[in-house]
Amino acid sequence: MPEQINAEANAEILFDTLLFDVADNVATITLNRPEHFNALNYQMADDLLAAAIQCDERSDIRAVIITGAGDKAFCAGGDLHSFHAYAPDMASHLKLVTLLLHGAVSRFTRMDAPVIAAINGVAAGAGISFVGFPDLAIASTEARFVSAYTGSGLTPDGSSTYFLPRIIGQRRYLELAMTNRMLSADEAADWGLVNKVVPHDRLRQEARALATTLAAGPSRAFGRLKDMVHHSFGASAEGQMELEARMLADSTKTEDGKAGIAAFVGKTKPVFSGK
Repeated sequence: MPEQINAEANAEILFDTLLFDVADNVATITLNRPEHFNALNYQMADDLLAAAIQCDERSDIRAVIITGAGDKAFCAGGDLHSFHAYAPDMASHLKLVTLLLHGAVSRFTRMDAPVIAAINGVAAGAGISFVGFPDLAIASTEARFVSAYTGSGLTPDGSSTYFLPRIIGQRRYLELAMTNRMLSADEAADWGLVNKVVPHDRLRQEARALATTLAAGPSRAFGRLKDMVHHSFGASAEGQMELEARMLADSTKTEDGKAGIAAFVGKTKPVFSGK
């Protein structure tokens, strides 16, 4: 757990496996185990949950970037060496790891702040799940994508089977998961797995520019938009339209909704507070 979990005024929070920085309403979370290609272990899952709660609770965080340390890997998946150390109780250990990880994913997907994945290298196993649950994804030209789970006789986790089939389609996802073929950055963009590909040395700059733009936007409207999109896959058309009507009406009651309408009528540029 971080040393300073409740200090909103202090943007520097210390984690064992993450770098966590907040500046100009943007939180940057860097998976920080470069010597292990940023592979996920129990501690990283625990740190990610704590970081997600920070991002969800802090009013000064209005956009989030998730990236990896170093130039080789975004996240190489689960740390199988650390999991193997718990044999013969590996199954119990993995239930604890996924409990924490899935709690983090749920909070990232439900928070108002838009979440951007900045994929700086290989995204394998859980790393490809970390491409699926963020709202937007930007890849470096050096990024590569591989499911990897079945290559070790395992099945996916981290929301992979929920988000990725919705993003790239069922058949393409099953192809990735069953064959473990590796996608280049350009192929990932062609498949719709990432929004765009940028030169490797411009990845952080591009992700930061996008996050800064979103951080200045109507945060509560973004949160409602995310909720509606997630809800739509299990809703009827009529049920979804009723939700749209309620969300739209509720948006006019927010400070940002009132400011946006007033700016439109007055032909000025709106300034959003995230409230």
